Amino acid sequence: MRGSTLTFIDILLAIILPPLGVFLKFGCEAEFWICVLLTLFGWLPGIVYAIYVLTK
Repeated sequence: MRGSTLTFIDILLAIILPPLGVFLKFGCEAEFWICVLLTLFGWLPGIVYAIYVLTK
């Protein structure tokens, strides 16, 4: 149950603020910077990428 709760919280953060959700999982690695860039281009691409990275 704990793993599913953390995944739910990660996905919720990815929807609200995509780079934050990715940062908490990976730190300042390439995934975070890609998410920041996609979020700057548009909110939806950032959300889609963040959810994809967090669930893969």
